[in-house]
Amino acid sequence: MITGTLSKMKSTLDNGVNYSLPVGDADISLNSLIGKSLKLTHTGNIYCDACGNKTNKSFSQGHCFPCTKRLARCDMCILKPETCHFAEGTCREPEWAEQFCMTDHVVYLSNTSGLKVGITRANQIPTRWIDQGATQALPILKVKSRHLSGLVEIAIAEFLADKTNWRAMLKGDNVELDLHEDARRLLPQIDAKIYSLRLQYGFDAVEPIQNDIIDISFPVTEYPTKITSLNFDKDPVVTGVLKGIKGQYLIFDTGVINIRKFTSYEVTAEY
Repeated sequence: MITGTLSKMKSTLDNGVNYSLPVGDADISLNSLIGKSLKLTHTGNIYCDACGNKTNKSFSQGHCFPCTKRLARCDMCILKPETCHFAEGTCREPEWAEQFCMTDHVVYLSNTSGLKVGITRANQIPTRWIDQGATQALPILKVKSRHLSGLVEIAIAEFLADKTNWRAMLKGDNVELDLHEDARRLLPQIDAKIYSLRLQYGFDAVEPIQNDIIDISFPVTEYPTKITSLNFDKDPVVTGVLKGIKGQYLIFDTGVINIRKFTSYEVTAEY
């Protein structure tokens, strides 16, 4: 039995995804628990992921309310990078932004609940794809900042979804797509936008990249036919036989739970 605060699941890709669940200072290896009983009990306590203070409610995936107002990672521009205001001198944490936002990002196509476009920091490959439950992914463009990646994503999103249908993602793996062909079809449609961004920010602001398609397989023995969402705020005990893991979801025979949603919740794990 282990007690501690939850963090999003850690993952590595090596002939399939290997997962571990951080609970306080411990990391629980999850792949070996598939087919076995796992019980997570919320103690009722939530501790801010940033300052460590106890909070009655979690905001922005594990933060207390004061930290959501203070930290750049909780700003709306994280969800909508095209609204970045770093250049205006109004960023909450310029040094943090220099490290996490003003750095190379990748625009990619992925196969999650279907074909979608997404963005991530270059050093977050393949973690970002795993967290989204993508079974295939293909980087197509390298850009100089998070802001620019958001502008490119918006341009592509005029022709393609930029959101994942998590319920569809959890019902099974999608039909394999030819992401190279999808890229060849989509990129010419945003040529004018890329040209405009290069004129404004420099020729190296947006660059095409050539990559192989990354295939990702998840440790799932049985996908649910009906999605029942488990929620610590409604029931402090989540238990059942672990049937698999996909994205940031644990799939039980009793339902599914998004671990990332409950970052900073204190739980007791029994297995």
